[in-house]
Amino acid sequence: MEQFLLNNGLPALFLLSFLAATVLPVGSEWLVVALILNLFDPGSVVFTATIGNFLGACTTYGIGFFGAAFLLQKFLRIDAEQTERATALFRSYGSWTLLLSWLPIIGDPLCLVAGYLRFNFLLFSFLVLIGKLGRYAVIAAVTTGSMS
Repeated sequence: MEQFLLNNGLPALFLLSFLAATVLPVGSEWLVVALILNLFDPGSVVFTATIGNFLGACTTYGIGFFGAAFLLQKFLRIDAEQTERATALFRSYGSWTLLLSWLPIIGDPLCLVAGYLRFNFLLFSFLVLIGKLGRYAVIAAVTTGSMS
């Protein structure tokens, strides 16, 4: 599988980065490093990973926007009181927490909750894009030795 992803370069990175920003438990950072070490242009790698991961986050936002109430109540069995508490927390710190949407475990739920709360999509996009770009840029810089 690794060789398949390496052989398909940027399209494989786009797909893996997209999937990594949904509720699927996959990571894309290893492929970013592998492609850069295999002499792919770091700028193209960062751009591709960022766009794929951003669009995956937008998909998660859309799931929250259109279907989170059903998911929260029927599958996750989260009651109205818990939902209200989460809503209050997100509204207090929401816009800033979206800068952390790249983090494992909490990033995807942040995007889902943003959609569920009908958070402003333009602001969501701006903050999520900054966070994801920052993450991939740091990974590329460390890989190329630019941060030494």
